[in-house]
This record gives sequence, C-alpha cells and structure tokens, in this order.
Amino acid sequence: METKNSKTDIINRLKRIEGQIRGLQNMIINERNCSEILTQLSAVKGAINKVSEEIMKEYTRTCLIEYEETKDEKLLDELIETISRFREI
Repeated sequence: METKNSKTDIINRLKRIEGQIRGLQNMIINERNCSEILTQLSAVKGAINKVSEEIMKEYTRTCLIEYEETKDEKLLDELIETISRFREI
C-alpha cells in the first residue's frame, strides 16, 4: 500500500542508482584509478541501503496495519523473517 509519492521517490532513487552503475562501468572501461571507483561504489552502496530502508519502513507499516485489522500472526512471522534477512544484507 505504498503511496504514489513514495513509489515515485523509490523509482527515482533506483534510476539514479542505475546511472551510478553505468558510471562505474565507464570508470572501469576508462581505467580510472581504484580510489575513484571505490568512492563511487561506496556511494552506490549507500544509495541502495537508503532505498532498502525506505521499502522496509513501508513494508513494516503495511504489515502492522494489516495485522491490527486481521490479528493474523502469520503476518508478524513474515515481517520478522523479512527483517532478519534484511539485516543480513
């Protein structure tokens, strides 16, 4: 149940990450120095982490709202499992 604005924001973030990845490919093709490449990789990693965090927040909100309406324990179990996997990333 993502709002249109949050969905648009996530898509825009992913498009920026896509551009960063293309930039990384070009950096390697053009044999840029490792320090510059690693700096860009760090930026990509940070951007991916931020998108993941935003999606996790929305998923958590949705699960909790649905749980409050249904009292279905399976929803909480799925949320806990997803959070556990998310922490491993």
